[in-house]
Amino acid sequence: MPRMTIVTEAELRRAVPLDRDAVACVEDAFLALATKAVAMPPILRLDIPEHRGEVDVKTAYVPGLDGFAIKISPGFFDNPTLGLPSTNGLMVLFSAKTGLVDAVFLDNGYLTDVRTAAAGAVAAKHLSRPDSRVAAVFGAGVQARLQLKALTLVRPIAEARIWARDVGRAQALAVKLSDELGLAVHAEAAPQEAVDGADIIVTTTPAAEPILRAEWLSPGQHVTAMGSDAEHKNELDPAILARADLYVADSLAQTRRLGELHHAIAAGTVAADAVFPEIGAVIAGTAPGRPSAAAITVADLTGTGVQDTAIATLARGRVAAAGVGTSFES
Repeated sequence: MPRMTIVTEAELRRAVPLDRDAVACVEDAFLALATKAVAMPPILRLDIPEHRGEVDVKTAYVPGLDGFAIKISPGFFDNPTLGLPSTNGLMVLFSAKTGLVDAVFLDNGYLTDVRTAAAGAVAAKHLSRPDSRVAAVFGAGVQARLQLKALTLVRPIAEARIWARDVGRAQALAVKLSDELGLAVHAEAAPQEAVDGADIIVTTTPAAEPILRAEWLSPGQHVTAMGSDAEHKNELDPAILARADLYVADSLAQTRRLGELHHAIAAGTVAADAVFPEIGAVIAGTAPGRPSAAAITVADLTGTGVQDTAIATLARGRVAAAGVGTSFES
């Protein structure tokens, strides 16, 4: 009878931390998307607007990997008022040879959090200045914390600013990150103050209206937008993309449909037929990266199924090596 391994969130947290291996895993996934015949269908999304809810389903097959993942990822953004996390979900890893279920990761969104943070680190590694020391993070949720931690894996971050609409949550996160990362982290009352003097700016919110303005940016800064993974979400002023010296997408097909690029095209600040590189091409060296130290660069990351297959594959290996999970006969 077919057997599968069922792995809990607690087991995954121990086996798959956010580390340099996770960053390398996602970097390889982006590279594969640019250099291999990856099969990655469009995101399937179900919206439940009366509860500020959405459910995304993502998948991809990468030639050469033994398995492929299908991820179900709900996000219900009023949940914190109920004492519940905003995101949860699970991943299922299938054999690419037989289609049988190999593993079920009951991660409650943890693997998505890790791969999303790792994607932010990959963007910073290839697009920000190597000497970037000051980070500004918009948002005060789980991803805000992980994005800053991920940045420390690829850049010499020494100081960080946190801005969120809820000042109290921003202050609490700043204290927590100061202790956790050993950095000088403080909350800013105004978003412009967080941006002023920052080398890397990361937006991690479900905002439906821009929270980062073009006039706040200065030469040499890099911006990574993480939150615009649905048509109605918009963190960046559309003028930012017109001002940027380099704009890079995780998947141009996706960012034209639901990323920050989608809003810039709708606003008329970017031509509908404008061509931009994807981050995989920058990694592969087939597209130019940061043009100069004074350039303003933007990474538009909407989340791709290839990242989910990559992190699920890493998790399967880590779980097997650690001897955790429960074997189940279906």
